[in-house]
Amino acid sequence: MPYRAPTNDFRFLMENVVGFSQVSETERFSEATSDMVDAILTEAAKMSEEILAPLQRNGDLHPAHLENGVVRTSPGFADGYAAIAEGGWIGMSAAPENGGLGLPMTLTTAVNEMMSSACLSLQLNPLMTQGQIEALEHHASDEILNLYVPKLISGEWCGTMNLTEPQAGSDVGALRSKAEPNGDGSYAISGQKIYISWADNDFTENVCHLVLARLPDGVPGTKGISLFMVPKFIPDAEGNLGERNSLRVVSLEHKMGLHGSPTAVMEYDGARGWLVGPEHGGMAAMFTMMNNARLGVGVQGIGSAEGAYQHALGYAQDRKQGKAPGTGTIIEHADVRRMLAEMKADVYAARSIALMNAVAIDMATATEDAGWAARAALLTPICKAFGTDVGIDVSAKGVQVHGGMGFIEETGAAQYSRDVRVTAIYEGTNGIQAMDLVARKMMDGGEAAFALIEEIEGNAEAAKASHPELAEAVWGAAESLRETTEWLVAQEMTDRFAGAVPYLRAFARVLGAHAHLKTALLGDEARLRLATFYIKRLLPEHAGLLAQVREGGEDVMALTPDDLAA
Repeated sequence: MPYRAPTNDFRFLMENVVGFSQVSETERFSEATSDMVDAILTEAAKMSEEILAPLQRNGDLHPAHLENGVVRTSPGFADGYAAIAEGGWIGMSAAPENGGLGLPMTLTTAVNEMMSSACLSLQLNPLMTQGQIEALEHHASDEILNLYVPKLISGEWCGTMNLTEPQAGSDVGALRSKAEPNGDGSYAISGQKIYISWADNDFTENVCHLVLARLPDGVPGTKGISLFMVPKFIPDAEGNLGERNSLRVVSLEHKMGLHGSPTAVMEYDGARGWLVGPEHGGMAAMFTMMNNARLGVGVQGIGSAEGAYQHALGYAQDRKQGKAPGTGTIIEHADVRRMLAEMKADVYAARSIALMNAVAIDMATATEDAGWAARAALLTPICKAFGTDVGIDVSAKGVQVHGGMGFIEETGAAQYSRDVRVTAIYEGTNGIQAMDLVARKMMDGGEAAFALIEEIEGNAEAAKASHPELAEAVWGAAESLRETTEWLVAQEMTDRFAGAVPYLRAFARVLGAHAHLKTALLGDEARLRLATFYIKRLLPEHAGLLAQVREGGEDVMALTPDDLAA
């Protein structure tokens, strides 16, 4: 079944569920009219369906490889990247004064999802560049911003982020990479970085690496880390490329999936770099890029889920097996239909959360309102973790719907599962996202969480007149979430962390029900049936999850290493 972009869902959610009208009513985003939204969704869908989707299998069957020190990319990827760059899709939300379109992050989020569904391996390249653009716009000097950002927006150059080292994974503060002043405003960067997505390619003129390293006077830990721009080729003041920098791709990783996306071990040997942000302020600058990427990675999970769902649906509509009524195809079997319904309902819930997150980012940008900023911060880890969990769950169900053929590579079902698996790991594992939610994002005593829960309950109250059973279920779930949040913010960190993952998933379940309930109120019978399925069958999961949260950490920490090894 060829990929078809879910443009109707995007339009419906923006118009009726996530409050995009608030964004278009601001002065900052007043040009994001309904006509413009339609035009963007239509053109992005066309590119994703006709140009990117046919490349999906190429990346898997003909992986990127290292040849005499040069990364050779999968067949067709250069043309696919050119279509993305020439369409202006990389710089959609970048500042117009730098060559970007200045459009809302909500639209970028929708476009990124379509590209992820079509060809996740290739979409990862512009996603990294988008994050780098945002980091430079917020933290770089005018000289660096004016030199690099226009080239990144045009797609002539692309960007990466370099955090991880062999001994410093999630513990970034343990890095050993060094930065020595050269005396001319530049620095000599030395060290090794691993897991660098799209560290090189054969279709952009330059690759711009943002690298974390420690200055000679940098204190141990994250507070002593600085951020540097380290290009593959050193440009002059006009952007003309000069000598090659002292950096190289040591090797490419042999991965479970995402074979079309080269993931490299990088070596920097006195490579020239330029400081981005203040000395020892590297983590703040890098977190700007990482938070952008966390929304983007959540959307990658959702995009993969959509692709896997469409693939499974097409198979279920064609495959005849057993004594099914009606068409005689397996979609008539109750269990297959249950799996497809779970897939579709969860994709819709996760997509709604991602767009809620993007709307909050846009409103914070347009209004500089602290409440919107707090909501965006709260939703980011939920979007990242739930979006990628849904990607993994839905793609696994896609294999199951195919039965034995799902385990056969030629059907393409397994690729979705292999490709999406890493999204729960990179940009901060989903466990780290959950700990961020219950710790840093609850430093306000839960104020942002309570405000969102109150909104969910208010919508449920309003829905009781027309859809009492569904509304009561959503209101009750939100109230349970509120009570557990009150309990959570009163606990020590060990107790919070022990229940962080189930708490995040419970929050996402309730947010998904909120979106489905708002959808149910609008009279579309098919959407009402899907909302009813979600609220009656998937939402009840929240009760068991919240029960886990309130157990605290005593039973978890009582298990000794010897107990676990026995």
